[in-house]
Amino acid sequence: MDLSGKVALVTGSGRGIGRAIAIRLAAAGATVALNATSSTDATEKAITSTGGACSSHLGDVRDAQAVDGLVKDVVSQHGSLDILVNNAGVTRDGLLVRMSESDWRDVLDINLTGAFHCTRAVLRHMVRKRWGRIVNIGSVVGLRGNAGQANYTATKAGLVGLTRTTAQEVVSRGITANVVAPGFIETEMTVSLGESIQDQIRSHVPLGRFGSTGDVAEAVTFLATEEAGYITGQVLLVDGGLALA
Repeated sequence: MDLSGKVALVTGSGRGIGRAIAIRLAAAGATVALNATSSTDATEKAITSTGGACSSHLGDVRDAQAVDGLVKDVVSQHGSLDILVNNAGVTRDGLLVRMSESDWRDVLDINLTGAFHCTRAVLRHMVRKRWGRIVNIGSVVGLRGNAGQANYTATKAGLVGLTRTTAQEVVSRGITANVVAPGFIETEMTVSLGESIQDQIRSHVPLGRFGSTGDVAEAVTFLATEEAGYITGQVLLVDGGLALA
């Protein structure tokens, strides 16, 4: 998968899945603009230590003006912006009847409205170039629901609608938009759950294990390539068969 000469913006790339995506895109030859609300130093070090190219751009995707400035900075610094990965996201879990207004709004503002801000901003550039790749990081729970995550699942389901509408609106401009929807991925959060809970979760996954951040990164990288140009408006599940269970 060759992305030489392409410039990618990955939101939420300071850790976890976002970091893995940024590192993999850089390994494929892309110049990667890293974005997070706090430090992306570890991701930047991982990329540059293997000869990759990247830049760091701190900013909050909830702020439309900040996002517009971020995209302008990336284009000014690197001369282009070809790939957007909307990965920034948070959870504020709780049963629906006890969920606060702030926990509902915080998750929607970051996970869904943030993706809208970034997509709108990059499309202004991609449309002029008549080429672009947008990959939104969803979740299997956006398709099947999950008790205690009404806010989170609503954003991930919303990303599917946003993606499919985006795909329809810009398909004539050589731009694709797709969703990669992970299942249970081994991250710092899953490790902190404890062995018994981890075992319980694994029992529901047909492949019998958690996925890795690398599994997600490979799927994203493929959808960012020229070879994936005939795929748009789709949801690619990276879930070990969980949606089948």
